[in-house]
Amino acid sequence: MPRKATIERKTKETDIKISLDLDGTGVYSIKTSVPFMDHMFSHIARHGFFDMTVKAKGDTEIDDHHTVEDLGIAFGQALKKALGDSKGIRRYGDATVPMDETLAQVVMDLSGRPFLVYDVELPKKYKLKEFDPGLAEDFFQSVVNNAGMNLHIGLHYGRDVHHMLEGIFKAFGRALDQATSIDPRVKGVLSTKGKI
Repeated sequence: MPRKATIERKTKETDIKISLDLDGTGVYSIKTSVPFMDHMFSHIARHGFFDMTVKAKGDTEIDDHHTVEDLGIAFGQALKKALGDSKGIRRYGDATVPMDETLAQVVMDLSGRPFLVYDVELPKKYKLKEFDPGLAEDFFQSVVNNAGMNLHIGLHYGRDVHHMLEGIFKAFGRALDQATSIDPRVKGVLSTKGKI
């Protein structure tokens, strides 16, 4: 059964469409109207081997917050829909990724219970061109809430903020690939309750 989903979300602030194929090869087309998020979504797709199309327009003339948060909502919903009943998945994922001087770690459980631990210290009042790096936490909180995911993100160390976030998003893609992968040894769902 294909593990694919398309989510369309339209509000007064944003208009978003995300198509996700969990069993892809890392082919992507990303146009979010927030250039830094285009870059980060490309890492999720490529390092997670997900085929993904993302199109988004938002009120970025005000700031990027609504668009980034709603991208997280739509991505989380697409992930949940593509997983369906979660039968056969490994459920847990863990990836540690170096990015030059930075080391980032992401650990997750596709448990159906949303919880985010974001242990990431970034310099205060720092921007990547116009992008506020603090919005990354809002993105992941939205993903967690809408996918039903337990997600722990830790930044061990780093200096360059771009490298810090890039390492996190690459690790997220790799851990998500692991957690969503089908393991033929898993009969039903990986839970002693018989349900996720």
